Amino acid sequence: MNLLHLARPDDFDKLAPLVAAFHAHAGIEQSDEARRAALMPLLEGIPQGVAYLIGPRNAPVGYIAISFGYSIEMGGLDGFVDEFFIRDKVRGRGMGSEVLMTLLPALREHGVKALHLEVDRDNESAQRLYKRAGFEPRESYMLMTRTR
Repeated sequence: MNLLHLARPDDFDKLAPLVAAFHAHAGIEQSDEARRAALMPLLEGIPQGVAYLIGPRNAPVGYIAISFGYSIEMGGLDGFVDEFFIRDKVRGRGMGSEVLMTLLPALREHGVKALHLEVDRDNESAQRLYKRAGFEPRESYMLMTRTR
């Protein structure tokens, strides 16, 4: 079984509840309309990112969304894991590790040189998952954000 399926517009009704579940879990407040407006361009193929369904295409158990950027330091295109979610009932079975191990090689076929992510400093289980998948903290760097 192929674990990752590139999400397309006809997958919206499968993807939206997963995104809503992740947002509820993470405490992200977003209206259904705003969520639709953010997801549809990804599903329609904008060049700035992609979303993948995880698990069977007809009954996915999660999703991962990647935003694309460009890094001179990394040698070209890079990706940033924007959101990554697997339903609680199927976590702990190795699916997350498999997704992360499969993702960068798949993205490399499209020219992506590096994949980045952020993780809560207190979320030790997620940090272990990401380290198993080959991600390392960049100790001298800290993600900083400005929204206004």
